Amino acid sequence: MSRVYSFDPIANINARVLILGSMPGAASLRAGEYYAHPRNHFWRLLQVLVGLDPASSYELRIQALQSANIALWDVLHSCSREGSMDASIDQATQTANDFQTFFAQHPCITHVFFNGSAAEQIYRRVVMPALKFKNIEYMRLPSSSPANASFSFERKLEAWKSVLSCLS
Repeated sequence: MSRVYSFDPIANINARVLILGSMPGAASLRAGEYYAHPRNHFWRLLQVLVGLDPASSYELRIQALQSANIALWDVLHSCSREGSMDASIDQATQTANDFQTFFAQHPCITHVFFNGSAAEQIYRRVVMPALKFKNIEYMRLPSSSPANASFSFERKLEAWKSVLSCLS
């Protein structure tokens, strides 16, 4: 199994919402960009939610997230995994990102949304027991991954609209 490493968080000081994935997939790691797989619905969902153009450059998409006060990161800093599937992550090799420092540096975050069940399960098992900070509300969203084919884009979008209620 190969050891893989996540990206730095994308966040500004005024971020109110944090969207967490588990670990970037192979296409994202190759591109050096969050949600780079062409069939991943993440950027299409954000197009509707915050009015960004998914065809725009990665830098402009990141600016749109930051302007909407949405932060983006992954639960894991590193792990061993073959391929891109969360189910292939070797649990014994999981190293979480430093959320204690992140939340201290981003005190406006009141809501964390998990992009799929793996991100939520890993966070609750590995991160939550060590956290010491104010209350944050948590919600799992259907994964934007192409592996989540049982959810149509429209069904994912309905669930993801809950992000908007935290931004107004």
